[in-house]
Amino acid sequence: MATEQPLEFKWGIISTGNIAAAFVKDLLVDPKTRDVHDIVHKVAAVGSRTVDKAKEFIDTHANGDPTIKALGSYAEVFADTEVNAVYIGTPHTLHYENAHAALTAGKHVLCEKAVTSNAAELRDLLKLAKEKNLFFMEALWTRFQPLTKEVKKIAEEGTLGEPVILHADLSGDFDIEHISKNHRILDPRLGGGALLDLGPYPMIWAVLALYENPLNQNNRPANISASMLKTPLTGVDMATSFTLTFDGPLKAQAILTCSITLPPPNPGVIIRYRNGNILIQPPIYRPKSFTVQYFDKPGSGVVVREETRTFQYVGGGWHFEADEVARCVRDGKIESDTWGWEKSLLLMDTFDEVRRQGHYEFPAGVEKVL
Repeated sequence: MATEQPLEFKWGIISTGNIAAAFVKDLLVDPKTRDVHDIVHKVAAVGSRTVDKAKEFIDTHANGDPTIKALGSYAEVFADTEVNAVYIGTPHTLHYENAHAALTAGKHVLCEKAVTSNAAELRDLLKLAKEKNLFFMEALWTRFQPLTKEVKKIAEEGTLGEPVILHADLSGDFDIEHISKNHRILDPRLGGGALLDLGPYPMIWAVLALYENPLNQNNRPANISASMLKTPLTGVDMATSFTLTFDGPLKAQAILTCSITLPPPNPGVIIRYRNGNILIQPPIYRPKSFTVQYFDKPGSGVVVREETRTFQYVGGGWHFEADEVARCVRDGKIESDTWGWEKSLLLMDTFDEVRRQGHYEFPAGVEKVL
């Protein structure tokens, strides 16, 4: 019996920075190494400010593949009839205009996090995607990794009971005293600071463990409380903390923090239940192991059993979200069942509120939709 040929899914890459390089390297990993047999990814075109930059990127990160088109503008990638979907890896504050142009040109879109500068921009993009019947997804790659799926299964099967408190932190020491003020982490015109760059990762664990918990019944947090500490260098947030309180059928809190002047803590995520804990090792955007602790009785804190699970795969972990995009497009979906539009809106609405409470406003003109 003949086996079906896998779908060859062709990508256009927007931007030639580090995140785009990591994504492209993963597209080139043989999908069979992760037991994927229905999809094969192909880079069709790379867009940059110049053709030379695009060629250099292809030479460095795609084995100099001569079949990949090196293009000197993003518009040429959007117009390329071979491209099935575009991956947008530009700075946050360019996402809206890049994604809008891609959707207008009729392309499906995978857009890096934070998906836009604010929620209004995201709502405008989603309206356009819906009108044009095009797939759109925020590239929160962590949600598609095998470890994350296993954590979700354990979190919801019932043995640990209801989640009560989640602590999650993603920090990184960017050596801010010695880098350019035009660096993406310091420049407010690029959406700089801890919140938009690092904040999506603590938040994704709150979404997974609390918002997605069946007991929560898709209720958003009843309250958000936030505080920001800003650097005098450029006024962006150097440390931000925000607490999400769920006060519906599920009563739980997520205490989320991020900083650009510290290394990450270990564990990076602690999900605390009445009957035990889940401890997730850093880096929380791509953890390779987690530990489940079981108490002798509810609320005792006496650990009688621990199980640690470790995950290995070929590649960096970005290919799992690429597989999701290809399958959704193949199946005629305009959003993912796993990381759908309502979750990206929850993140951006939350970040807008955190910035409001922290008195962090972007420079005039950065936000294209208000």
